Amino acid sequence: QVQLVESGGGLVQAGGSLRLSCVASGTIFSIKGMGWYRQAPGKQRELVAFITSGNSTNYADSVKGRFTASRDNGKNTVYLQMNSLKPEDTAVYYCKMIIQYVNMGPAFQYWGQGTQVTVSS
Repeated sequence: QVQLVESGGGLVQAGGSLRLSCVASGTIFSIKGMGWYRQAPGKQRELVAFITSGNSTNYADSVKGRFTASRDNGKNTVYLQMNSLKPEDTAVYYCKMIIQYVNMGPAFQYWGQGTQVTVSS
């Protein structure tokens, strides 16, 4: 089966930067889309950035101009470069991929395990 493994979270001061990575392994024919979500304490999970199969990227208004999502199709990997971090960015960050296992087969959603990002003031 497919497994997503995240890395790159940690503790940084406000104004600092972090780069998150998410690697998919297993049986993969095509990744239809991939992106990042986050969940802060006491809040619902929200979309941060998502890259479509057409390679266009949608960002939440709160991160536009500060975060950049990118992908490496050959490595089945999605990245999130986070700059000018703010305390309100503190959350658990989850990657998500929509994966097709075989040609003309169905597509399924998979989530990473989550990685903690903490921004101190």
